[in-house]
Amino acid sequence: MKVSLIQTNPHDNKAENLKKTRELMLEAWQNDKPDLIVLPEYFEYFGGSPEGKLSEAETFPEGAAYKMLQDFAREHKVFVHGGTLMEKVPNEPRIYNSTCVFNREGEQVAHYRKIHMFDIVGPDGTAYKESASVKPGEEVVYYEIEGFKVGCAICYDIRFAELFLEMEKAGVDIIILPAAFTLMTGKDHWEVLSRARAIETQTYFVACGMTGAVTVNGEKRHTYGHSLVCDPWGHVIARASEGVGYVTARLQRAQIDRARSSIPMASHRRLKTYQQACE
Repeated sequence: MKVSLIQTNPHDNKAENLKKTRELMLEAWQNDKPDLIVLPEYFEYFGGSPEGKLSEAETFPEGAAYKMLQDFAREHKVFVHGGTLMEKVPNEPRIYNSTCVFNREGEQVAHYRKIHMFDIVGPDGTAYKESASVKPGEEVVYYEIEGFKVGCAICYDIRFAELFLEMEKAGVDIIILPAAFTLMTGKDHWEVLSRARAIETQTYFVACGMTGAVTVNGEKRHTYGHSLVCDPWGHVIARASEGVGYVTARLQRAQIDRARSSIPMASHRRLKTYQQACE
């Protein structure tokens, strides 16, 4: 299976973001003919004010961003893992940070809401309080794509190994993580965590990142980019550099089987035994 990762630098002009994203999707499709296109977190809108975020959030299946993804998938007969969209939460001044996935007919086959909220203070003193404007999801989500089982995650989820252990137990083959990793954490942790998640789950790990600078509440912040694909042995087999663009990789069933037969971790797990011993 061939997958293309689209790396964008969105701002608070939704129409312009959708236009530029679609142009990159079309370029990747025309040049590389992928089976699956992956977008980054908040590709349709980023930065701006909390009020702007709420006003641009969508109710599915309505909304310009949702329709753009759905129409592109149907028109070009390609799976689209739609980064993340801002989804309205009824009767609440917060949104869900949601991934929607479409098959080659434009039908929605998965809907995942980000579970872990990025509430931290960075090394430079910058405070991030995602939970103030985003409501966390609660469900682990999978979907099938022509013989591969895919697990969904978003950005800060990458730091929580227990989520990916659940995916490994469910037999996923590929994990896809749209992200808007900060520059300060990305330069030290992005590749390390991506490779670790691939190794421990023995899956392909597809991490699609936002790139460049954006203004949030009047403050300029920088995202890391460097979208990448790790194979089940932990090798980085494709990587974008800085800047807007895309990168394509081929995922092979044989590589998954080889890693799992060489080190049969699934049959070696004893965590349940440890838990029983402690009770």
